[in-house]
Amino acid sequence: MSIKIGLISDSHSHIDEKTISLLEDVDEIWHAGDIGDIQVMDKLPKGKKIRAVWGNIDDSLAQERYPEWQEFELEGAKILMTHIGGKPPRYAKGIKARIVKGKPNVFICGHSHICKVEFDQGANCLYLNPGAIGRQGFHHMRTFLKFELDSGQIKNLNVIELGKRGQ
Repeated sequence: MSIKIGLISDSHSHIDEKTISLLEDVDEIWHAGDIGDIQVMDKLPKGKKIRAVWGNIDDSLAQERYPEWQEFELEGAKILMTHIGGKPPRYAKGIKARIVKGKPNVFICGHSHICKVEFDQGANCLYLNPGAIGRQGFHHMRTFLKFELDSGQIKNLNVIELGKRGQ
């Protein structure tokens, strides 16, 4: 049985109806930090499992509701998620060591506002950064990722473009 995932990040207090409607068909929604106004999370489609981490702009409300790190297993895949992670091969300080120690199949982060999917041979895991769904930042296109987890594998991975940052 596969599980459909919507992976978002860097909402910076913004979520629009288009994003919400595109998340209606997923089983779980993961947010890789910089939520901003916590009401963003309350606007997500109901009935979905939510997994989120707080980011560097998030206040005490987000930090009370969500951890800095999510580490879990789902459908045979070990997932590690935080907000500031850098990117392969130059991860943020301490990240590579945590990946090597924890041996996740998938490492997820946000922060850069740049959508990037890459298999890191050195860390032996898939790196996912969904970009940003919000309007604040230097990114040109608002993006997120949708995929399925099935027997430890990510399948049907799609980059969803939501429009230019100012739209």
